Amino acid sequence: MRGVARARWAAGAAVVLLALAACGGGASDRGGRVLTSSWGDPQNPLEPSNTNEVQGGKVLDMIFRGLKRYDPKTGKAENMLAERIETTDSRHFTITVKNGWTFSNGEPVTARSFVDAWNYGASLRNNQKNAYFFSYIEGYDKVHPETGPQTADALSGLKVTGPRTFTVTLRQKFSTFPDTLGYVAFAPLPRAFFTHRSAWLDKPVGNGPYVVESYTKGAQMTLRKWDAYPGPDKARNDGVTLIVYTDNNTAYTDVLAGNLDLVDDIPAGQLKNVRTDLDGRYINTPAGILQTLVFPHYDPRWRTSGARKVRIGLSMAINREQITRTIFRGTRTPATDWTSPVLGTDGGYKPGLCGSACRYDPAAARKLIQEGGGLPGGQVRITYNADSGSHRQWVDAVCHSINNALGNDKACVGDPVGTFADFRDRIGRHRMTGPFRAGWQMDYPLIQNFLQPLYYTNASSNDGKWSNKTFDRLVDQANAESDTAKAIRLFQQAEEVVRDDMAAIPLWYQNGSAGYSARLHDVALNPFSVPVYDRIRVG
Repeated sequence: MRGVARARWAAGAAVVLLALAACGGGASDRGGRVLTSSWGDPQNPLEPSNTNEVQGGKVLDMIFRGLKRYDPKTGKAENMLAERIETTDSRHFTITVKNGWTFSNGEPVTARSFVDAWNYGASLRNNQKNAYFFSYIEGYDKVHPETGPQTADALSGLKVTGPRTFTVTLRQKFSTFPDTLGYVAFAPLPRAFFTHRSAWLDKPVGNGPYVVESYTKGAQMTLRKWDAYPGPDKARNDGVTLIVYTDNNTAYTDVLAGNLDLVDDIPAGQLKNVRTDLDGRYINTPAGILQTLVFPHYDPRWRTSGARKVRIGLSMAINREQITRTIFRGTRTPATDWTSPVLGTDGGYKPGLCGSACRYDPAAARKLIQEGGGLPGGQVRITYNADSGSHRQWVDAVCHSINNALGNDKACVGDPVGTFADFRDRIGRHRMTGPFRAGWQMDYPLIQNFLQPLYYTNASSNDGKWSNKTFDRLVDQANAESDTAKAIRLFQQAEEVVRDDMAAIPLWYQNGSAGYSARLHDVALNPFSVPVYDRIRVG
């Protein structure tokens, strides 16, 4: 999830074309066992190695299965297409693919299905946003050099050794590498992707429990159950119709009216009534999502000798406790580190790691910002995408808190950008001049995923272009450590470097929230806050 920006940046919701939403709760010619769900158009074509945001990820999670899959309840990485992943040194891996798997077009899933897909994703010529995920593999510097043209067409660290076996050689030891392989960038691709790519992009073909039936950009995508799916997690419904919304308040009211079955992002303004409105059909559960404010470290004004104090001062000027209580009503928790409680303390979450820098202290905030030379240009403008119904409210609240702390009602203002796509485009082009909102949804439940993709030098989701040699060194050491407890301690030391420089301000941990109609049963959100569509029963 890197490149212009990484992986599953939580876009905030989308919502709808009312004519489509009025389809009556998803009844169809498949006996009414098709459900409708709110959605937003993906930022990019649905290539596994080019999808790095939530909306596209929802679809890929339905139409693909990889070597691993993260348990919908626990988030634990478990074998799916992998029969075995073997290593003796955490650097050289032999992977055996299970027999009997096919793509929905009938093509068998083989070792080459993975190797060809990974080589495609890594190639500089293909300009895939998730290319960074393959950077651990030997030969990445040749297929995706930092400067100049690529000098190889394939990763030297990938070798097909049989119809169902291939080897992976990494540049250095990476003990948890197998656990990353449930992320969609590592999904296999059929030959049809390479031979008829344009047609494939119009109607992606995968190997998961659903197939894409149709897609009209700006309107809806229709997916139906793949009856011949060979996996153990067959869909319990006949299909899902994803309806595009541009305001999640509309999606919410459509659920109440019976015109939509599922909305998976309850707008903040509806939270005070949601339990009564939905009468037990409301889900609020912890998720691996962290909301932050990222700084444009490429802007010289944020790289001055005093800028660190200004960043820490701004963090201390934000009353997280009050904002989460009054606006989010139990769906957010003030952040005290840069990971997520869903990891658990054994997985790297360390409550309180941020220390005083994340505690509301107006006097200390004023002092630090003054010592740091004051706000760049005399004012902070927090940029966010305006096409979600929820961001303006909390951005205004954050600015109100900063203004109160600094005794200046013009110290902070919101700076809305019309659409999520435009917002991400501006970020990718490094056009930000002040802090901007960022929502990180984990790709896989490892502390490494909350740190390396976002803060490692030139990582593809390092949108602020922060760089620190000590942080990079500690991350490299942690990745190479085979003892899990030691690796986590090294990652936490790296996280302390992020804290000491306030590379980004952690705001709050986000719960997954959803509301659904009386037609649905067994609705749940996974640890990534995405509905477990294949488990939902209709009727």
